[in-house]
Amino acid sequence: MKVKISADSTCDLSPELVEKYQVTISPLSVIIDGHSYKDGVDVTPENIFRAVDQGKKVQTAAVNQFEYEELFRELLKENETIVHFCISRDMSSCYADACEVAQRLGNIWVVDSRNLSTGIGLLVLEACEMAAMGRTAEEIYHAVTERTEKVVATFTVQDIGYLYRGGRCSGLEALGAKMLRIRPEIEVRGGRMYPGKKYRGSYEHYLKHYIRDVLKEIEDVDYKRVFVTHSPCEEGMTDFAVECLKEYGHFREILETTAGSTVSVHCGPNTLGILFMRK
Repeated sequence: MKVKISADSTCDLSPELVEKYQVTISPLSVIIDGHSYKDGVDVTPENIFRAVDQGKKVQTAAVNQFEYEELFRELLKENETIVHFCISRDMSSCYADACEVAQRLGNIWVVDSRNLSTGIGLLVLEACEMAAMGRTAEEIYHAVTERTEKVVATFTVQDIGYLYRGGRCSGLEALGAKMLRIRPEIEVRGGRMYPGKKYRGSYEHYLKHYIRDVLKEIEDVDYKRVFVTHSPCEEGMTDFAVECLKEYGHFREILETTAGSTVSVHCGPNTLGILFMRK
């Protein structure tokens, strides 16, 4: 039985990984001053940051049921079943809309990743590997759903104003972070985002402490793979993070990806996260 793996664009997999694992991507929308664009198609994080600097209103919109139905019907022409991954249902209506369409069409298993960005991507790659081994859609669905609580997704942001505009933190928190030049850590737990530790200083200073702290606090790290996922950032910042991971961890595969437009709307420039699984 041929199983197709698909995911919303919020999984932030690179074009190379999408091609390698043959994942079909369903783009969310980014709306800039009333004009709608498709994540990963005709809008970039740089477009978004420029629009914000110019005072334009920037929002994101979920994949709607019409778009899901078009996508799923097309995929079912050449595949018997589909396993589709969505951003956490607590962050978007994507999951609810995908489930509505899946129920109408049948042979579609929709996974609530309980995560965002390559926190989703980690689950997608595991699903692709299971599909390649001949596992059924139902088996893949149950296996990855059980694994959602094993994803460790954290990131640090430079400008907490992006999270504030997206309703992710209070105005007082945003003001305090800006005045004190704090680089807050954001953790994804139970499908929602929560503030973690606070860091200060140059990226060489705070990234080293951030990565060391995250890996030290997790006792059962699965060293199979880790993502370093970032929005457009300072030159050298990503390479430095990779070197820190090599120093503090023993991951067999380190994958670097750029955050897509949807995630960048809410996180802003110079955001960098490390995302991996627990055993």
